[in-house]
Amino acid sequence: MTMQRDYNLELADLAGSKYAYNFDFDVMHPLMLRSFLPLFRPGNCLELGSFKGDFTRRLLPYFDDLTCVEASDQAIETARRLFGDKVKFVNSRFETAKLPTSYDNIVLTHVLEHLDDPIAVLTRINREWLSRDGRLFVVCPNANAPSRQIAVIMGLITHNAAVTPAEVAHGHRTTYSLDTLERDAVAAGLQVLFRSGIFFKALANFQWDMLLKTDIISKEYLEGCYELGQRYPDLCSSIFLLCEKGRG
Repeated sequence: MTMQRDYNLELADLAGSKYAYNFDFDVMHPLMLRSFLPLFRPGNCLELGSFKGDFTRRLLPYFDDLTCVEASDQAIETARRLFGDKVKFVNSRFETAKLPTSYDNIVLTHVLEHLDDPIAVLTRINREWLSRDGRLFVVCPNANAPSRQIAVIMGLITHNAAVTPAEVAHGHRTTYSLDTLERDAVAAGLQVLFRSGIFFKALANFQWDMLLKTDIISKEYLEGCYELGQRYPDLCSSIFLLCEKGRG
């Protein structure tokens, strides 16, 4: 990220209706955590890009030592009011953050696509912040999600990996697919242990929000979409890499 970026402005519309979706908070967040739980290491946890703490509160029951780094001072003040001294907060850009220790678990959910130089940040994670046996959990929106492929066919976006004007306004710089996400992780020196997808998704987020207000979508259907996503990770809403510190 560059010094010129205004993180408060980029994230401001999440408080309203332009870019915040119940689908993300109510469906995707629990499923991300479900995917992570069997893979967590004992020890501490670092969340990079905590915003106002929506995912932080899901991590709290599993870690006694939780640190969050967030560039938006407004967002981090909201999170501080929610969690008090249960969480250690660092109000800083990732590129300049000074952290006192290494971490056994590092969580980066829907953040990497916002970075101007994602490889540089992943390199810091690998060299400075991951403990010797620590694990990095990276989740990004998927360029190849069926909902995006349909949007291409409809002429709404030019190609799967396009960054739309709304995404740019929200701070996106990249739209990852599994191959490009792994490319950047490897370029940063990380060892990729596992790759997967989270939730098979053929509808846009705003369409999911409309459906979730009805009785059309059952818990069983949501479970089916999650399970199907394990079979077809390249057709999921989000893609997931599990990485460890590079040995070379």
